[in-house]
Amino acid sequence: MDLAGTRHITAAAVEETTSVQHAVIDAFTPAWRHDPYRSYDVLRAAGPFVPGLLGPHLVPGYAECDAILQNPAWSHAEESELLHPDSDVELPGSFLWMEPPDHTRLRGLVSKAFTPRRIEGMRGHAERVVADLLDKALAAGEVDLVEAFAYPLPLTMVCELLGVPESEHAAIRRMSAGIARGLDPDVLMSTDELANRTAAVGEFLDFFGALVAERRARPRQDLISALAQVEAEDDRLTAAEMLGTLLVLVVAGHETTVNLISNGILALIRHPDQFELLRQQPDLALPAVDEMLRYDAPAQLTTRTARQEITVSGRTFASGDSLILILGSANRDPQAFTDPDRLDLTRYAQRGRVNRHLAFGLGLHYCIGASLVRLEVEVALRAIAARVSAFTLLADPPRYRPNLVVRGMSELPVRLSA
Repeated sequence: MDLAGTRHITAAAVEETTSVQHAVIDAFTPAWRHDPYRSYDVLRAAGPFVPGLLGPHLVPGYAECDAILQNPAWSHAEESELLHPDSDVELPGSFLWMEPPDHTRLRGLVSKAFTPRRIEGMRGHAERVVADLLDKALAAGEVDLVEAFAYPLPLTMVCELLGVPESEHAAIRRMSAGIARGLDPDVLMSTDELANRTAAVGEFLDFFGALVAERRARPRQDLISALAQVEAEDDRLTAAEMLGTLLVLVVAGHETTVNLISNGILALIRHPDQFELLRQQPDLALPAVDEMLRYDAPAQLTTRTARQEITVSGRTFASGDSLILILGSANRDPQAFTDPDRLDLTRYAQRGRVNRHLAFGLGLHYCIGASLVRLEVEVALRAIAARVSAFTLLADPPRYRPNLVVRGMSELPVRLSA
């Protein structure tokens, strides 16, 4: 099997012959980024907890992932140590990798600036950006949709939200891509990729450190200014906490949305009946966002570590035991979703109980930028439904980036019909 891009997976591991062992290896192998779901089927059939390549057991089923994500006795704070034990990168403190009480304090401060009113106020700008991007794509006829549409939309929106000058958007994209790749376990990256992560983090901290200082001195109508001034019970974000928060908002928010847009469009191309349904019923655009998140989650996995002895699905874990939750697998679990391998844009528009997807997480660490993601992709889908009659895929499967944690295509070549 091709394990290009890994450094420490042993030959013995590759030579294991059982279907479960092969599925574990394939789930982590860049050659199978285009379709990890066959491997996930095997993992779910093997049981709720499957031995993994990195030490912690893998959790592929919906019921277990759902229970663990909701339980505050499972901590997210140890993820950096689990995936990057030998890293020399000093990431600033973000609430993403904190637990109460620090997590409660920081998320509360950030939420005061990251309000629904602020996000909804961006709808008009999102519609203008989408219209301009579609104008150019339709005029060209054949484009790489990642480059022409999926990247520029969330990049423009997050930079606009934060107050980053347009002249710096390309630099933000470069830094973000390097850090997103660096979210993967260190053992799955080359020495050049590790060095690129170090450089990208350093550049990010220097750039936003200077921008935060400027906004503290001369506030504007942007999120950085709001974060710099927000107070709660005489508390403020420290410089390190501010930079950690911005890193999460830029990298986690931007990179995952790029993948959601491109994954979603690819799913529509492969399900032409659903694309036609969206064209006939554009009000399905908002529930379609949730179905796309379930169907092909842009963030495929996360980690949790037990803070005390905990029993899940009949298995007891000691304090300090860690698990890798395969969210992409949980979202395709047939025990939780009817016909899970089919894109169904009406799934989250139906009345009655439908299991929530886990793409945004649950509990304390539910994605704080979920409302912005939904707005951006809803606007994009409405415009596509109104203006595009057909897509033709020019490469199948498209090329994927090697990224494991934040999974997505490097290019999506298509022909568009107006």
